[in-house]
Amino acid sequence: MSLYEMPITKLSGIGEKRASLFRKLGINTVGDMISYYPRAYDNWACTTPICELADGERYVVRARVSTPVSSTRISGGRLLAKLSVSDETGSMNLVFFNNKYISSMLRYGEEYRFMGRVTRDRFGVQMTSPEFAAAATADAMTPVYNLTAGLTNRVLVKAAKEALSMLPEVIKDPLPYDILHRYDLCPLSYALTNIHFPLDVGAMERARRRLIFEELLTLNLGMRLMKSRSREDTAVHMPTDYTGEFIKTLPFELTGAQKRAVADCVSDMRDKPSPMNRLIQGDVGSGKTAVCAAVCYHTVKNGYQAAFMAPTEILAQQHFETFSKMFDGTAVRIELLTGSMTAAEKRKTRERIENGESDIVIGTHALLSESTVFLNLGCAITDEQHRFGVAQRAKLASKGEHPHVLVLSATPIPRTLGLIIYGDLDITIIDELPPGRTEIDTLYIHEDKRDRALGFIKKQVDEGRQAYIVCPLVEEGEGDMELHSANDYAAELMLGAFRDYPVGILHGKMKAKEKEEVMARFAKNEIAILVATTVVEVGVDVKNATVMMIENAERFGLSTLHQLRGRVGRGRYKSYCILVSDNRGESTELRLGTMCRTNNGFEIADMDLKLRGPGDFFGNRQHGLPQLAIADFSDTETLAQSQEAAEYLLKISPDLGNDAMRPLRAKIRQLFSTTENTMN
Repeated sequence: MSLYEMPITKLSGIGEKRASLFRKLGINTVGDMISYYPRAYDNWACTTPICELADGERYVVRARVSTPVSSTRISGGRLLAKLSVSDETGSMNLVFFNNKYISSMLRYGEEYRFMGRVTRDRFGVQMTSPEFAAAATADAMTPVYNLTAGLTNRVLVKAAKEALSMLPEVIKDPLPYDILHRYDLCPLSYALTNIHFPLDVGAMERARRRLIFEELLTLNLGMRLMKSRSREDTAVHMPTDYTGEFIKTLPFELTGAQKRAVADCVSDMRDKPSPMNRLIQGDVGSGKTAVCAAVCYHTVKNGYQAAFMAPTEILAQQHFETFSKMFDGTAVRIELLTGSMTAAEKRKTRERIENGESDIVIGTHALLSESTVFLNLGCAITDEQHRFGVAQRAKLASKGEHPHVLVLSATPIPRTLGLIIYGDLDITIIDELPPGRTEIDTLYIHEDKRDRALGFIKKQVDEGRQAYIVCPLVEEGEGDMELHSANDYAAELMLGAFRDYPVGILHGKMKAKEKEEVMARFAKNEIAILVATTVVEVGVDVKNATVMMIENAERFGLSTLHQLRGRVGRGRYKSYCILVSDNRGESTELRLGTMCRTNNGFEIADMDLKLRGPGDFFGNRQHGLPQLAIADFSDTETLAQSQEAAEYLLKISPDLGNDAMRPLRAKIRQLFSTTENTMN
């Protein structure tokens, strides 16, 4: 039986009650315990002399028990035990509560190592309830695990030791020898032992590097195999390129990047037996919609229908209006399908779709309904793809016989992460903006300049423009009281600075219909100033909005700030982004200074990755990716090496089908077993 099939109750001291606590940590089996890596280590070898101990810090002290244990009862019947320990430089008091065995555990005259937080007062130096071990037998480094209520670190240390002892003498390493040799990686058995109980810091770092490499390589290979398996032959054939015919009808010239994106799509749809599976990634305002319109025209003229799915009704409505203008004067029939339509409207619309009377259908999740049936879907497009899971994307594609799939994203992702996040897609990047796009001036101010900023917003509104003000919280009590909350700040502005102006509020706790109504009113200029949370990050195109003011800007990732900034500058009016923060730390100055220096989304994304790690890209946005145990995507060097190794292995065995790759295939199945993307 594999250790990943052996229940955690096989370890001594773990009955069903304790096993339920282990399961809260995701540890169901003995193998899971081995793969549950420490979050940190207590280094018992690094000791500090008593004379150098500073108040409030955590230390390891090597000292001899210099007084017998003295125990007394205090209020509440609690047992208080005191003793002193000393080294060559001084003495320290130790205090323990409710430990009646302490006198037999710490013997007078013997030497121990003590680990704990130090306090200094007029009575001297003290540690309260420190951990301790005999000086000669203390492990150099003890693992520290993430815990849950009811489980102590000591219990997990014991479980990890026993689980490791159950490993076979010879472990089949999933990484081929030439990969281990090429990238100077330690064997798996060494890595597993030294990630939990390292001999020293060097051994821990070597083990960690090996396990991170293996996890990133496994993820890379899994995503690439998904990509190759998604390439089933399609019954949708589009031999004639009609995009040039459509582009001639546009009242503007496409950029070079837009033309390349259109050409990539047409090449996929014309020249390959498998369906297109492509991501078009471009900054806000880069012209992705025009590219999609050309692809839809190409689809319709070749005799097929196209579906375009947007994350919100107001965005679907906006795309419908944009497409209607673009296709005005052509014979292309455009349909809108959303959840808020009446039952009768939806029924009639679906009848037209099923009968082939609709060529392009733009809608929301209503497109995924079982009752939405296409006559001959040839192309399925998903807008703001991070708002949809892989399963939803696949469900839309299932409305046809392996139709071409196109997904759009305005979220800049560092190029080093592209293959990981979008491993099942080919990628086209639109890296230039159309001419005439309004440049956005970004300013970083401290809170003492806020009143001036509010006065500037008033001036813009008096000239007929509109503004967004973004706050990190919905209401007080959700976090730091010094942070601005959308509800309270909106009320403050309505009663104060903007009492003579129509102010609206928008946040994620509102019902979908309420949010749609507020955005619709803002789009019609019935609301001049919209106070919101990051729910406006993806929103309706309001060309009249010229100011984006972001409170507590240090609380947001750069990519989020960039997305918010992209809400303005969409029309012909000069636009501004004002970042407000009283945090004067070096990191804040660097991050917000980057926002003022550049409008390039990819440059900003790279900086975000370096400064904050991958959280902004992998928070709750990206569905369908497996949960990683140890790897960190900000380790770009190891990420690049793992991608290189994946390409090398797939050249040797494109489907990893040979016997030498069997352990690696098992690792891929194990990693992807908890996601929508199960590897078979």
